[in-house]
Amino acid sequence: MTIDFKNLPKQELFGQGNVGCKGCGAAIAGRQAMKVLGERTIITIPASCMATLGGNNTKTTWKTPFYHTLFECAPAISSGVRAALEIQGIKDVNVVSWGGDAGSADIGFQSLTGAAERQEHIIHVLYDNEMYMNTGGQTGSQTPLYAITSNGALGKKVHKKNMLAIMEAHGIDYVASANIAYPEDLMNKFKKAASKKGFSYIHILAPCHRGWGIKPEETIEVARKAVECGMWELFEVDEGKRTRTYEPSFIPVADYLKAQGRFKNLTAEQTAELQKSVNKYYGKGE
Repeated sequence: MTIDFKNLPKQELFGQGNVGCKGCGAAIAGRQAMKVLGERTIITIPASCMATLGGNNTKTTWKTPFYHTLFECAPAISSGVRAALEIQGIKDVNVVSWGGDAGSADIGFQSLTGAAERQEHIIHVLYDNEMYMNTGGQTGSQTPLYAITSNGALGKKVHKKNMLAIMEAHGIDYVASANIAYPEDLMNKFKKAASKKGFSYIHILAPCHRGWGIKPEETIEVARKAVECGMWELFEVDEGKRTRTYEPSFIPVADYLKAQGRFKNLTAEQTAELQKSVNKYYGKGE
């Protein structure tokens, strides 16, 4: 199940006219995903950058039905949308809840885990900029160890919550990580998720240049370094079978970390600790 890039639709269902920052990783993720999901898609989004840049009131960047939900309940709203479609006998619509860190892993987790437990026929997307950027760049559960945030000037003291492992533990149809710097991999995963009859979860690394302390034009480059150094693994769990979908080149972890202002206070010992962790995970020794 692969994407034919030569025959991708020309129509943009998300992207044109959005009010996101230049180089916004979330907007890039939305554009890539909608190339696969297509017009027969209904989107629900909780309070987040993605909801704000997607539009409000009578103006919206989305060219498909789009519902701006409360922080806590996008997957619950999507569950209701799916139920309404089924009552009408409508089968050919993708129902997608699309949340940020807070709306998926923290404030919105209760409705996400409930929808996953029920095996609702929806896709949930966590676009991950690793902090609460819509409200000023605060620390959240998806903020990585040692990263500086607006309310954590000394850097985070604990590890990032492993949402992919948590969602895999629900026994859902499909779990995948993705990254905007690898569009073919991302689109293939959305195509696969859309083919499932139950619940799918896709977790996308989508850098925010403001929060990460990088230049807008470096968004893709830095996202790519996250994968190539091994700190962001690209994999999928398809009906229980786990597969790594891209093998990194293993550039030094320091190349990724030093590119970002949010890690400017890292010591040599902390950098070495993170490198050792990556080496251990991939079985590369010391």
